[in-house]
Formats: sequence, C-alpha cells, structure tokens
Amino acid sequence: MRCFFAAMQLQTQIKNFQFGEYQFNALIPDKEALQQWYQQQLKTNKQAPAPYWAQVWAAAYALCNFLADRNEFINKKTVLELAAGLGLPSFLAAQTSTAVTCSDVSPDAVELMQQSIAQNKFSNCTATVLDWNQLPADLTADVLLLSDINYEPQVFATLYKVLVSFLEKGATIILSTPQRLMAKPFIEQLQPFVIEHYSETITAVEPHTDCSVFVLKK
Repeated sequence: MRCFFAAMQLQTQIKNFQFGEYQFNALIPDKEALQQWYQQQLKTNKQAPAPYWAQVWAAAYALCNFLADRNEFINKKTVLELAAGLGLPSFLAAQTSTAVTCSDVSPDAVELMQQSIAQNKFSNCTATVLDWNQLPADLTADVLLLSDINYEPQVFATLYKVLVSFLEKGATIILSTPQRLMAKPFIEQLQPFVIEHYSETITAVEPHTDCSVFVLKK
C-alpha cells in the first residue's frame, strides 16, 4: 500500500516490520521520491538539512532486536525516544510500555510518525517535536531510547550532557549505534555508565553493518 504524505509532497509506503514476537507497520518514504524532494528543497534553501531521519538505519534494527529480546527494560515503563526519525523502536515499545513519546527535531518526521501511530492504532504512543538542544527541564521518562544519534562530533558534548541529565533523573538509557571510529571517544566517555553491551551485524540493510547497543544507568 502506498500513501501520499502531504506535508512533504512525498510518496510513502506502509511497511510491516517484525522483531521476535512483536510486529508493527511504519510509513517509509520512497527512496527515489525522497531524493527528488530533497533536491527540490535545495533549490529554495541551499542549507536545507538532509533528511537523514527518513530512512531505516541499521542501528534502528539493532535497537528493535534488543528491545524484542530484552523487553523487561521497557515493559510497563514510560519511554521517550529522541531523534526518533521514523520511530521504529518507539512502535515496538508501544506494545508493552505504559506510555511512549517518539520525538524528532523535524516536524516532517513527527507528522509521518503520527500517521504511523494511527496506522497501528496505538493509544499509548504520541509523536512530538523535540530539540535536544532545548529540552524542557522537567522532561522525564523511565527509559530513554536513542538510535544512531552520535554521528556528528560537534554535537557530542551537548549530547553527553543530555544523557547525563537523564541518568541523574534515574532514567535507563538504551543507545544503539553503528561501530563508527569517529564515535569512539563519545562511547568511551559513556563507559562508566554502561551496565550491558550487545553487538550485532545487521544484514537487513546494505552494506551489512556492525552495531552496538549500550544500556546505561547511573
């Protein structure tokens, strides 16, 4: 089934995902249409950010696999996903968590996630615009999910502060990341908080990608 995403004038496809015993639908932008849309954006704004949020990355698969296998981390918990993109880990979490908020800095991403939430008829899941540079001081959750967010070294310092602030509030953080060399210093900085570490080669994407999932707790 194909849908027309009005906010971006972008064609999307409803795709079914299954991880262990959990399955859900998500709206996924057509790759060719996405590239054409982005080129159109560049014509009017040369600084238009690339729509990295609009595809399924290996780290999202790794995080979903981990959550499906270790559901006790999110079962009956309040869950927040930052930089959720297409929202796959949030949609898996919504099946057993008390409440899930999937967020992204891109309003286009949020609108697409809202449509996916409606497709799945999730009553305990909401999508909202959040910028980790300007998070509300009272924002809390039992569990914070992050997938493939540590790819720009210039934001590592800010991101580290965000993670520590959630840890200090008692949250458990589950961070999924490709094994990038440039991200090594950031991951090493988090090591004092790591209580579990899981690695997997994701074959659902090309090229196959080695990913790590870290569980952090203070």
